[in-house]
Amino acid sequence: MSRARLDGIFTEKGKVAKMVDDAEKKLLADVGHRIRETRAEQGLSLEQLARLTGISAPALSLIETGKRDPRLTTLKRIADALRAPLATIIADDSHTAQPSATSSSEGYDLGEYQ
Repeated sequence: MSRARLDGIFTEKGKVAKMVDDAEKKLLADVGHRIRETRAEQGLSLEQLARLTGISAPALSLIETGKRDPRLTTLKRIADALRAPLATIIADDSHTAQPSATSSSEGYDLGEYQ
């Protein structure tokens, strides 16, 4: 039976993909929320942001709701239009725990990939 190891958690194949999917969905939702929040703080409508970025309002709406996975260049255009640092828009708060003192290669079972 094949098992994968992710952050010290052993899971059956297929379940790892589910964990990644959930993490990606949360990241997209968080990024979209920060974009919407920044836009609202500046009093911009979707249509106004669309004009500033050259990205359609429906596409921006999908990004803000976490239903579209935008390219990095798209996020940069949005950040520039909002006059916000790109790092602020894409900040990943899910890894706020302190890094461990272990080696970066510890904790990963890469046997299947060697």
